[in-house]
Amino acid sequence: MIKEAVIEQTLAQVFDNIEFTAEPKGLYDPLRYMIGIGGKRIRPRLCLTAYGLYKDEFADGILDAATALEVFHTFTLIHDDIMDNAPMRRGQATVWKKWSVNTAVLSGDVMNIDSYRRLANINASALPATLKLFNTTAAQVCEGQQLDMEFESCPKVKMTEYMKMIGLKTGVLIACAAKMGAIIADAPKKDADLLYDYGYDLGIAFQIADDYLDTFGDVKTFGKAIGGDILNDKKTWLLTRAMEKDADAVGRAMALPSGTPEQDKAKIDAVTAVYRDLGIDEDAKYEILKYTQKSMEHVCKIGLTKVKEEMLARYADKLVGRTK
Repeated sequence: MIKEAVIEQTLAQVFDNIEFTAEPKGLYDPLRYMIGIGGKRIRPRLCLTAYGLYKDEFADGILDAATALEVFHTFTLIHDDIMDNAPMRRGQATVWKKWSVNTAVLSGDVMNIDSYRRLANINASALPATLKLFNTTAAQVCEGQQLDMEFESCPKVKMTEYMKMIGLKTGVLIACAAKMGAIIADAPKKDADLLYDYGYDLGIAFQIADDYLDTFGDVKTFGKAIGGDILNDKKTWLLTRAMEKDADAVGRAMALPSGTPEQDKAKIDAVTAVYRDLGIDEDAKYEILKYTQKSMEHVCKIGLTKVKEEMLARYADKLVGRTK
């Protein structure tokens, strides 16, 4: 077993020393910028954690696999920020805002390619299964993003549709991280599948928490402007649940104009007030807890030692604990 402190130290070393192609700078500087502004590194951390359940030290390209997951995830963020018209990411200007939309598109593309370059370094015996999992996951993430964009033109989205979307856009990549670590560690297939399910349900909890924090969070800890989803009329878990409870009240608040700082504040305040009146904030917290507990039910079926189960429980708590 590899302890959490070793995983944290290893992650810091990997991303402090990560290298990208030097030239042309206009293409690769945005990659260095995005990795440099940090992040929670939740996917590589989970990959290493799952691997560490079965091994006592890092070997066989596992660090390349963990890095590939973060690089791929960062590529999706660069493109998502363009689609969402988001000016901030982790408290810093987004790539399209700092450089240009064209630069962000191209730099995102090469970052996606770079993730596959790194993934190719894992041990040969695990490579076919790992690539199959990663390819499937990458396509699913794009499918989720497409659904997310299509929802923007829908007046109302069913909760089942929304949950399918976040499962694809967020859940599968976190699930992939867990299963990938297990595959490279040569864990039993049953264990790898259960770790995938753990990651998937945890990813659902994480996305609902992200939606919650966009409205009820603190910009200093959230890293993005509060209320961005409201101003962009994004279909979130909060909006979807609120529409189920009182579509008229939500519709009136969401129809308020935006564009000036005063209008933006008025719209965010109005929608937030409706959410509070309908108890959406408490509903979201309940769902986050439900999916977090569900994720741990999968872990209990693996048959790990108590120490290892507790490590996965701590990972889950850190991932969604910001909503407590």
